[in-house]
Amino acid sequence: MEKLRVDWVKAYQKAVATDKWTEIIMRAITKKVAKRWRIVTFRGPNKKEYRGIVDALAIRKDTSRPNKGSLKRGDLFEIMIIQMKGGGAKFPNITEKRRLKEVAKYYRAKCILLFEWKNGKRTQFYNLNRKLEWKEKTTLELFGV
Repeated sequence: MEKLRVDWVKAYQKAVATDKWTEIIMRAITKKVAKRWRIVTFRGPNKKEYRGIVDALAIRKDTSRPNKGSLKRGDLFEIMIIQMKGGGAKFPNITEKRRLKEVAKYYRAKCILLFEWKNGKRTQFYNLNRKLEWKEKTTLELFGV
């Protein structure tokens, strides 16, 4: 029986390209709806994916009236943490979901998002609920005013 040979260099190059395109597509989709939100990604050397569970943040000024101290409208922020998956990447497992939840709690994030992009097939946002299940959401539901 012949063994399948894997060209790890090609596989790595494809993964890097998919990662970059996943970010580009996510930014393009959110830009139309998320007028006040800013997307911040975390890239390592050579603009490649970096370590850690969070791939990106969506952040905007919180213009609601603060109920503490001398804070004024616009002094605080709303934050959503985002993980991006492209190509054939698997959704986060239960351990990764718990890590995302822990990070969100630490930073008091509004929600935890997963962005999925499959070239020519699917583009979807998901929100992680309290039961650690991914629920499909529209861009408007997440980033609308």
